[in-house]
Amino acid sequence: MHPTNQRVLDAVAAAGIEQRMIWLDEHARTAALAAAQIGCEVAAIANSLVFDADGEPLLVMASGAARVDTDLIATTLGVGSVKRADAGFVRAATGMAIGGVAPTGHPTRFRALVDEDLADFDEIWAAGGTPDTVMALTYEDLVRLTGGEPARVR
Repeated sequence: MHPTNQRVLDAVAAAGIEQRMIWLDEHARTAALAAAQIGCEVAAIANSLVFDADGEPLLVMASGAARVDTDLIATTLGVGSVKRADAGFVRAATGMAIGGVAPTGHPTRFRALVDEDLADFDEIWAAGGTPDTVMALTYEDLVRLTGGEPARVR
């Protein structure tokens, strides 16, 4: 097991959430690729997207079917600017590479929003820390795990 996967599983266990991580046959760097391997709707994939919000990392857990509206996010948070973070910013904030960023297991917890559209599913799937792992969660688990606030993101 990759050390990042173990770090994620440890964080899940510490939050009192059942560990349900699976290893995929192929890397799934997009929601569509993950959904195809899991056999779920793309909208049930919880993308861990990291943004730069006035220089601070922001985690947005967005439905795989959503296109995040950064202006809406900036207004929701009351910040001047929200922009997509580059690979270096993402790795510094999460310790993970784009395409495998989990909702937890980061060096420090930072501000998070959780897409309200994900609440429509009994089971959602988020990355497990590497591009070949995913974990099943409930919406409530995802909110608790990230410390995030439910929000409209599109």
